[in-house]
Amino acid sequence: MQINGFNGGADYAFVALRGAPRLKDEAANWFHSKWGVPAEAYAELMDEYLGGKTEYGWYLCLHKGVIVGGLGIIENDFHDRKDLSPNVCAVYTEEAHRGKGIAGRLLGIAVEDMRSRNISPLYLVTDHAGFYERYGWEFLCAVQCFGETQPSRMYIHR
Repeated sequence: MQINGFNGGADYAFVALRGAPRLKDEAANWFHSKWGVPAEAYAELMDEYLGGKTEYGWYLCLHKGVIVGGLGIIENDFHDRKDLSPNVCAVYTEEAHRGKGIAGRLLGIAVEDMRSRNISPLYLVTDHAGFYERYGWEFLCAVQCFGETQPSRMYIHR
């Protein structure tokens, strides 16, 4: 069965962190292990979300209770265009679970959740071309990410 582009089956669950706050520490450590950003930085952003200081959320895909995919929304994802905000960040799906639509489903959930809070458009920085377009994202411009020598692609979801 396929739901909104997702074909992973019944063993998968998608949650916003507010719906599963007990996963905060596990999620912060999981994102850290994928991107190298300190777990404390993720935990601080998640605390702001869980405490209602921001509506910028964190979204997870669980397979049999284990995190296998996720993404967050933050003010700025380490680039020079402060006016392009908020940013989807840290999009990741475990390799063994790729090709099932997990990232697309997470992106859709995040876009709809933010839209329900009158937060739109969203922006996303990536070096990938062709992937995000499948999920309604449009290339907007090149941006310079901090510490990088080459510009990255900035996408928008309206």
